Amino acid sequence: LSSFLLIFSPTTIVNLSEPPSVRYKSIISFGDSSADIGNLLSLSYDINHPPQAAFLPYGETFFHPPSGHYFDGRLIIDFIAEFLGLPYVPPYFGSKSVSFDQGVNFAVYGATALDRALLVEKGIKSDFTNVSLSVSSRGEKCSLLATNGSLDCREVFGDSLILMGEIGVNDYSYPFF
Repeated sequence: LSSFLLIFSPTTIVNLSEPPSVRYKSIISFGDSSADIGNLLSLSYDINHPPQAAFLPYGETFFHPPSGHYFDGRLIIDFIAEFLGLPYVPPYFGSKSVSFDQGVNFAVYGATALDRALLVEKGIKSDFTNVSLSVSSRGEKCSLLATNGSLDCREVFGDSLILMGEIGVNDYSYPFF
């Protein structure tokens, strides 16, 4: 695996230096902390104890106020948006009006690939997040995107770059904490 990453990474960097051959109109992102741009802030259940990303130093270097990113500066999704000439992708959760023409981000810090109920059934408990990226919920995401009911998912996704961030890392790590 490490050999693959060493060989693959330089190739990717070279390709990223060239202009994109396909013109995307938006980015739709799924994942966990590596792509969460503020969704967990909106999903926080205890307003008296907001998540760490609500405080400095998160966001201090680039965004200046706390940004909801679990990193100080921009995330990979931010750099991809800049490279493609697209606006930064807004979080889905907590947004009153999501314009899928501008892109949307479903990634949530601490999300799991498996449904929480299955993890609890296996004796794996985490009170950290109640968001899952399971196969059954992926179809619901498409119906959420087709907000007026007349859109076909192919229309919604057709001109969008779909980013699938880390999925499943938390499923493995939660049993150890």
